[in-house]
Amino acid sequence: MKNLGIYAARLTPPVEGFAPGHRACIGCGEALAVRLACKAAGENIIIANATGCMEVVSSQLPASAWRIPWIHTLFENTAAVASGVEAALKAMTRKGKIADRGTKVIAMAGDGGTSDIGLQALSGALERYHDFLYICFDNEAYMNTGIQRSSATPFGASTTTSPAGKKSIGQKTWKKNMPAIAVAHNIPYVATASPSYPFDMMDKVKKGLAVNGPAYVHILSVCPTGWRSTPDLSVRLGRLAVETGVFPLYEVEDGKYKLSMDVSPLRPLKDYMSIQGRFRHLSEGMVKKIEDRVRKDYEQLKERCA
Repeated sequence: MKNLGIYAARLTPPVEGFAPGHRACIGCGEALAVRLACKAAGENIIIANATGCMEVVSSQLPASAWRIPWIHTLFENTAAVASGVEAALKAMTRKGKIADRGTKVIAMAGDGGTSDIGLQALSGALERYHDFLYICFDNEAYMNTGIQRSSATPFGASTTTSPAGKKSIGQKTWKKNMPAIAVAHNIPYVATASPSYPFDMMDKVKKGLAVNGPAYVHILSVCPTGWRSTPDLSVRLGRLAVETGVFPLYEVEDGKYKLSMDVSPLRPLKDYMSIQGRFRHLSEGMVKKIEDRVRKDYEQLKERCA
């Protein structure tokens, strides 16, 4: 019976840090990404979470979907709170007030809370070299407050503040390259990931937590509500984003680029865009223009990796 008990313990699944019962939309890619990130991180973590979709759907009193220490922060100061927690843990351990349990700190925010409102705090935390993992869950707009454009919204996408019309194609600027901005801070680890490739994503979260110093993981999180796609296509859309070159999967370890998956040849961009309502207004010529830019950027990335 003793041996059977050990065998059963090995089969016991890990504790879900992000529990079921939250209020995320059906097909939410971000909820899936958060769950996978928490499974990879384990229980010995503290999370600072910016205002956004995941905060709203997971923490409406008196309920909570979090089974691990979790702090709700403002939109703009997630990295500041996480770096403060990390510094406090170090100081208390050094002074002997708490035992060194190797507790890791994770900051979580959406693309708006990362590339727009929270960029200053993030840059400061990376520059100060705090030992924490920052995860951006990128659904390419401010979805929680009404699908407004962010600097991560792709060119041509229609949102409530970049609406398509007779004289507008929607978003008129190209998506900000946040991973490259993180790399420019000379930190040990930067990566892109997608819950559509769960094992790759979980491995990258583990790598980010294992390095000595700051790490940044940028995760594409499909939003059926904002992308105007059917909920059952979320995993497929995440794969199509990679297969068309829109969202390549790669790592940058100590400044060295490495492709996680080299897609050759790339699939036609229309395969990805045609099943999203936010791109439905674009002409074939405009889709071709966007595709040319995507392929140029992809080739440049491959050159860096070579």
